[in-house]
Amino acid sequence: MQKTFDVIVVGSGPAGSAAAVQARKLGLSVALVDKATFPRKKLCGGLVTGRSRKAIKAIFGAEVEGQMFLKATEMRFSAKGRVLADLNDGPPVHLTMRWDFDEWLHGFALAAGAEPFLGQGFTEIDEAAKTITLKDGTVLEYGVLIGADGVNSAVARALFGRPFDPETIGFGLEIEAPGTALHDYVEVDLDAAVWGYGWAFPKHHSTTIGVGGIKSRNEDMKAHMAAYLERCGLAPDALPYKGQFLPFGDFKKEPGRGAVLLCGDAAGLVDPITGEGIALAMESGALAADAAAAALAQQAPDAALQGYQKALKPMHQSLREARLWRSLMFPKAMREVFLSAFARGTSLQGKYLRLLAGEIEYRDLRLMFLRKAPKAAWRAVARKVKPGQRVES
Repeated sequence: MQKTFDVIVVGSGPAGSAAAVQARKLGLSVALVDKATFPRKKLCGGLVTGRSRKAIKAIFGAEVEGQMFLKATEMRFSAKGRVLADLNDGPPVHLTMRWDFDEWLHGFALAAGAEPFLGQGFTEIDEAAKTITLKDGTVLEYGVLIGADGVNSAVARALFGRPFDPETIGFGLEIEAPGTALHDYVEVDLDAAVWGYGWAFPKHHSTTIGVGGIKSRNEDMKAHMAAYLERCGLAPDALPYKGQFLPFGDFKKEPGRGAVLLCGDAAGLVDPITGEGIALAMESGALAADAAAAALAQQAPDAALQGYQKALKPMHQSLREARLWRSLMFPKAMREVFLSAFARGTSLQGKYLRLLAGEIEYRDLRLMFLRKAPKAAWRAVARKVKPGQRVES
């Protein structure tokens, strides 16, 4: 059996569903391949930011509302139990269970006319023949192939031999604590892991709790997780941990090859500070579909990557800014300086919330931190000075 499609999308999470919907809007035939069926389990905090809401509206024409989402207007930032800030005047965020959320978006792709091939992965991609062979032997021919199959992307592995760089990849652990949510605010612990953070996100009938950071800098992530669970008032061994690699800003400078494009987690498009991945996944999926349509219209499918890279430049630049920002807040020598600046800087806190809402870029946040850093550094030093000891200026 062999069928031909303008675009084949591998993976039907937020990135793949967005790519499929956008491609159908542009009049392209679409095959949607996913090794899972829906609903499917997915490790993720499920934080839907203002930027994500905008992408959902623009791509899917849908609103973030109803019982699938829990609206939260309060956020707490802490550092190993020390409260840095309680904020209740920022843009609201929404929390959702990813198995419900992904099934919802997948439904839009099907309604748009994408043809599903679910419950199986693929065994081979032939870039020369532009075919992909599914595990049941079905051969699908494509004009452009979009890999949206997550951080462990089989498409990226087929292209580059491995889906990510093990030296720079992040790793996270998570549990879903059932019952009534532990609290009604969103908590982010900025010191729960080395070069990482912890999170406790309320849902309608549970709380998602996790820690994540750069894997190579955290030899014992389980210990960080256990400590954070204790600070949340839970027994460290009450529930089994779920683990997954996290791109954390380790984006691919060349997200694909020729007529094969990578988007979302498969392209490493996750914010290394906020952990925002859903918005970037949907936005990059739509951009990949746009690039595919343009290349196919020119009868030059192998030019798809060139157009896609150009469209991704603003997103890549923002991630570079985020990595620079991370280098200001995560190194041990700067840690207390950053935490002090954040705890005292209401304008800095406000900009962080506006960043989550998609209203500003990292450049604005970084410049404000640099203005506040000297005073914050002085306070950090002063706290370490013994009573009666003189502080040299």
